Amino acid sequence: MSLFKNIFSSDKKETLDKGLEKSKTSFLGKLGKAVAGKSKVDDEVLDNLEEVLVTSDVGVDTTLKIIERIEERVSRDKYLGTEELNTILREEIAGLLSETNVGEESEFVVPTDKKPYVIMVVGVNGVGKTTTIGKLAHQFKSQGLKVVLGAADTFRAAAIDQLQVWADRVDVPIIKQQMGSDPASVAFDTLNSAVAEGADVVLVDTAGRLHNKVNLMNELSKVKRVMQKVVPDAPHDVLLVLDGSTGQNAFEQAKQFTKATEVSSLAVTKLDGTAKGGVVIGISDQFQIPVRYIGVGEGIDDLQVFNKYEFVDSFFKL
Repeated sequence: MSLFKNIFSSDKKETLDKGLEKSKTSFLGKLGKAVAGKSKVDDEVLDNLEEVLVTSDVGVDTTLKIIERIEERVSRDKYLGTEELNTILREEIAGLLSETNVGEESEFVVPTDKKPYVIMVVGVNGVGKTTTIGKLAHQFKSQGLKVVLGAADTFRAAAIDQLQVWADRVDVPIIKQQMGSDPASVAFDTLNSAVAEGADVVLVDTAGRLHNKVNLMNELSKVKRVMQKVVPDAPHDVLLVLDGSTGQNAFEQAKQFTKATEVSSLAVTKLDGTAKGGVVIGISDQFQIPVRYIGVGEGIDDLQVFNKYEFVDSFFKL
């Protein structure tokens, strides 16, 4: 049973279409050039298509999987027209993502048997981590859930201040200490407060430093251990926030963080300002970690639950 219903209104798809406009226009433009003057999908078209996918930030490994699938279709159907390529790509990419555990739901269900449900949010500075926390707090609160924020990124005063701004905007409590405090101590206080207040959801911000993976690993492990003194199975979700506009750099960040801690879900932000939306396809396929949210606009409601079918439809919409 879900604690809340679908958190998106009927204009969600329109926002998604608009948010992916730059990515779609760039991709379809490249695709048009790749098949120019060709009526049949042949080796040259497939070579061109491979380049289009790689330069659209889909990633090499995922691109090779997609090309392989299209090659199989070409061998089955000896004459495959280039005008069908957009449809074939849409089908094969949706099929590829269907084999992973990502984007099955059009809503996120908070388990009722976990109270408070603890989400630890990780990611490097500048990816939209704090904004993502604020927008999630808004979504959860708008469904009548009690939300508590924890400012455990204590290495930057700006991080604490920014989270305070969101707490004020959404009107939810925030637990914080001075800059330089022990992040685990803040997490401990946050969970204690959440339990005392009967909160449904806790969102804990963490430091976004990647310069030393060992330090990061130790710090996140300590935060987890201290949380478990209050809520034994916390955190219930480790949400990694990635900036989609950085393209391949988002892949690298995902690799580093998945080595440093056990990441259980992903949020890919800033897709509306970039032509690199293809990165969501590659990340979904490569990491086998659910992409739970995508950011397709600056509005407070523009953080959407990722649905792979709607995403692929918007990405290839003619």
